[in-house]
Amino acid sequence: MIPTTMSQLDKIQNECQTLVNKRASISAIAAVVPLPGVDIGADMALMMNLLNKINHKFGLSPGQIGKLDASVKAQIMVILTSAGTQLAGKIISKKTVTMLLKKVGKHMAVKQVTKYVPIAGQAVSASISYAAMRYLGKSHIDECYEVCKRMIEEKDRTI
Repeated sequence: MIPTTMSQLDKIQNECQTLVNKRASISAIAAVVPLPGVDIGADMALMMNLLNKINHKFGLSPGQIGKLDASVKAQIMVILTSAGTQLAGKIISKKTVTMLLKKVGKHMAVKQVTKYVPIAGQAVSASISYAAMRYLGKSHIDECYEVCKRMIEEKDRTI
């Protein structure tokens, strides 16, 4: 369900930030494993799960939007379109996650190379993985927050 007050919205934002930090930590741990591709596979799975959970917590998953009243659904679609959102209200697929990981592609390439340098390289790799996962997750939280905030503001204007 889409939050209806700013206090609900702020609470959801905090819950999602905690979730992002946990997933970023798991990503960092996976980055230390010195087997080729393990960390990329883990990042893909973690990111798909994370983005879908964030959409759901904000009430912006495609299934949740589909169940709304037609006028509310139309209002959300206008906000999603005008805000230029990339992920809010959309189905998160492997293709979507691949596109996101390409945004942080240079960092991911460095991560792959550094992980084979004993100790220091693994630390660098874990740091890069943590930062990339956190950046992508927080960006999505900000996107969802903005959409819901605009919904609340529009609701308050009509009262």
